[in-house]
Amino acid sequence: MTIDTLFGPEEHVGKPRTIRFKQIKAIYETLTVKEDIANYLKTGTRFTAPQQVADTFQFLMKETKEMFLTLHLDGKNKIICCDLVSIGSLNQSIVHPRETFKTALLSNAAAILCIHQHPTGDPTPSAEDIAITRRLKEAGEIIGVKLIDHVIIGDGAYLSFVERGLL
Repeated sequence: MTIDTLFGPEEHVGKPRTIRFKQIKAIYETLTVKEDIANYLKTGTRFTAPQQVADTFQFLMKETKEMFLTLHLDGKNKIICCDLVSIGSLNQSIVHPRETFKTALLSNAAAILCIHQHPTGDPTPSAEDIAITRRLKEAGEIIGVKLIDHVIIGDGAYLSFVERGLL
C-alpha cells in the first residue's frame, strides 16, 4: 500500500495504525439561580469602583469557609463569567495562578478581578494574600490577561489592592 506523507509517497506494508489523541474542548455551563433577589450579578455588568464589588459580593460573609472567586472581564471590563477558583478553610484558601487563569483563558477574558472574603470579618490582607496577588499579576502579564484588582470582603468593610496601592 502506498501512503502520501510530508516527504512524498511511501510504501507501507501491513495494517494501518490507529492513533488516538485527547482533545480539549471549552464547555460553558449556565447556572440558573432562582431566588427572590432583585439586584443580582448580571452578565455584562461593569464595575467602576471597588465599593460596587464589595457591595455585590457581601453575601460571601455568610460563608464559613474562605472562598476565592474571579470575575472574567472582556475588553470593556464587562463581566463574561464568574469562576469559583477555590474553597478553603476557615482562614485560608489555596490559590495557584494555573488554576486561576485556566478558565480565564478558556472564556477569552481580557482581564480578571479577584475576590475573596475573610470569614473573620477583618479585610486586612495577609502576607499570603499579598504574595499571591503579586504572582497573579506577574502571571497575567506574561499570558496577556490583566489583573484589574483584588478585593477582600470583610464584615461591613472591604479592601481593594488598587485603592491601597498594593497592585
